[in-house]
Amino acid sequence: MAAALAAVLAATLVGCSTPGGTKLKVYQSERFELDQAFSRLFDSSAEGTCEAARRALLSQGYLLSDNAGRPTTLQARKHFQPEGEVHVQIEFHVSCVSEGPVATAFVSAIQEQYVLRRSSTSASVGVSALGSVSIPLGSTGDSLVKVGSMTIPAGSFYDRFFVLMDRFLREQGSEAPAGR
Repeated sequence: MAAALAAVLAATLVGCSTPGGTKLKVYQSERFELDQAFSRLFDSSAEGTCEAARRALLSQGYLLSDNAGRPTTLQARKHFQPEGEVHVQIEFHVSCVSEGPVATAFVSAIQEQYVLRRSSTSASVGVSALGSVSIPLGSTGDSLVKVGSMTIPAGSFYDRFFVLMDRFLREQGSEAPAGR
């Protein structure tokens, strides 16, 4: 019984480490400080703030996912091909939360990178009437393989997005009916 328990414990420890034997503890670098630029306060309702985010993303060629009637959240994605066999995708996640007469937009973007990998496959055919004759049939298949994924760090990327959102909010305000 003790030997079985020791084996399970050893397998668990091996499963928690990387091939080099060191444990990945990226969570330790999480600061959870207020100076992070993943959010911005806007002088609008949560719905108006998310509408500005939607327009900003659409204006830049992002494809929006169906948000199932939730006007205060959205997801959008855009594909890039910076090199012949490299594919990059950026996916935005936006949540807008009312805070009295203003709203905060919480935004994060994930960048995923894929590379084209070629793989060969082969098969053989046996013909029993002629004996054991095998004919190799070869083919090559291409597939995209994910090689990396990360949340884009806070900084100028989000600042540019928030500036564009603010521009769309101002345009929405100027389109409002008189008496608002």
